[in-house]
Amino acid sequence: MPIRQPLLAGACALCLAAVSACSLAEGVLDEGEPTPVLIAVPDWPGGQANAAVAAYVLEEELGIPVERFEADQAAAWDALGDGSIQAILEDWGALPEKAELYVERKEYVVDAGALGITGHVGWYVPRAFAEEYPEALDWHHLNDFTDQLGGQLLQGDPRFATRDEAIIEDLGLDLRPRSAGSEDALVEEIHRADAYDIPLLTYFWEPHWLSSQVDLAEVELPGYYPRIELRKYLNAEFAADGGDAAAFLRNFSWTAQDQNAVAGLIAHEGLTPAAAAERWVTEHPDTVASWLRG
Repeated sequence: MPIRQPLLAGACALCLAAVSACSLAEGVLDEGEPTPVLIAVPDWPGGQANAAVAAYVLEEELGIPVERFEADQAAAWDALGDGSIQAILEDWGALPEKAELYVERKEYVVDAGALGITGHVGWYVPRAFAEEYPEALDWHHLNDFTDQLGGQLLQGDPRFATRDEAIIEDLGLDLRPRSAGSEDALVEEIHRADAYDIPLLTYFWEPHWLSSQVDLAEVELPGYYPRIELRKYLNAEFAADGGDAAAFLRNFSWTAQDQNAVAGLIAHEGLTPAAAAERWVTEHPDTVASWLRG
């Protein structure tokens, strides 16, 4: 997410040392057995949906095994740079120093193109509240509604870095951030506010599967959270020598609606990522064929 990276890098990158010793150029673990493709899996549903569908196509359509690397964005970038993993499928541009280091300076990583989705973070209120108080959608008037909004800006996982404290200070707003504790808890509070017409000001982002269930209206902020073209990145050695797997991951792109459908199956309906991916792939054969043809 746009500034969605957890502040604390996971220690799980250490467990990949043995994997990184495998040469991608060799292309096999044992004779005739393809080398697994290691894909970064972030901890938000949209990113999990990308990885689930890409993994399903690699395994079921191309016969290439996949291993998932669950980590925050900083650890994923470092693992991509040293060859421990081969792909990041959703980057929000939140760590430009990592891209500059690995893509531009060291050339250990290559840009694999757009994911096909534009990401955006912002502040939102329930649509019903916005219709009753349209002035609340202009930040200049937010202080007129802080009592109704409880003087709070709701946030999600406290590990996610945001710009909200700086925005509140810069704009002179009588607000304080309050963490819901997790993304799931954030979604639950937004659902509750929508169902019971409770005034709420919340940090949120697009794409997100919740947008198909809850109608939120965005507060106009002066450019703090720009819209971002989400991009994919591959380890440079894998990009050159990864054959069909690398070609497919370059071609992999879809819409926010597609991603939200799979993310909703995982986060809202309780399907496993593999089951959600299987359902979506089965229902979209033409899209999958275009990835494989391209």
